[in-house]
Amino acid sequence: MERIFAKITLRAYWEKHAEAEQHLKTWYDIAINSDWKTPNNVKNTYANTSILKDNRIVFNTKGIAYRLVAKFNFQKQWIFIRFIGTHAEYNKIDGNII
Repeated sequence: MERIFAKITLRAYWEKHAEAEQHLKTWYDIAINSDWKTPNNVKNTYANTSILKDNRIVFNTKGIAYRLVAKFNFQKQWIFIRFIGTHAEYNKIDGNII
């Protein structure tokens, strides 16, 4: 089982962007119940993810309307939410360093 830090980040985002709420809740439910041990395990669940360096993975939510960047510690089964935003907002950051 994964442990996600911090669900409050997801909640804060969907409270401002209600159209993203169900998609983020679905992502959370899948992630919390998964047993991902490698980036490829994640990719088997979410084929459209992008694997970045340092165990960061970009998820597309609500189609490609929103992006979520998470940093993984696969050994401890921890997921750290590093960024949630629109596709356009994501294009302004470097997902490899956030």
